[in-house]
Amino acid sequence: MNTQDFTATGEVIAPGTVRIERLLPGPVERLWEYLTNSEKRRLWLAAGGIELFPGGKVELLFRHRELSHEPTPDRYKHFETSPAMFGEVIECDSPRLITYSWPGDSGKSEVTFELFPEGPNVRLVLTHRRLEGTEMMISVASGWEAHLGILEDRLAGGEPRGFWSTHAGLEKQYAGKFAAQG
Repeated sequence: MNTQDFTATGEVIAPGTVRIERLLPGPVERLWEYLTNSEKRRLWLAAGGIELFPGGKVELLFRHRELSHEPTPDRYKHFETSPAMFGEVIECDSPRLITYSWPGDSGKSEVTFELFPEGPNVRLVLTHRRLEGTEMMISVASGWEAHLGILEDRLAGGEPRGFWSTHAGLEKQYAGKFAAQG
């Protein structure tokens, strides 16, 4: 599989809001663990604890070089040793929904993960709100889609795709897609 096989599926659903959906192997409890358990989340996004109640602390420790076999591009080298970032849980309905302020931008935006059973699979709906400007929406959508691709590969028991090449391909797709949407 190469980066051309990945399509930018995210949509702008409101000003400053991007939504991405994925149908993933279930059950819901398994996906919930990958969203909230530090050791499982570090395999596709970032390590760190999450206190599962409104007002609870969210810690994300990104180590992108651990996500796939690809080296980190110079443009993102600062993420290789970035310190832990902190957010706050806004809403939590275990194991169905969690919303927290996004630690990557000091809590200016927020992300919601919703899980919906569909037979043996689970629909993951990721909504990232309060994004400032098209450039940020392109970056966030590309990042989420690349991370969700790694999650999909991990859940299937396969070798994760290249994170950075996927991210770069998606950035180009989202730039065109979001520019076309005005």
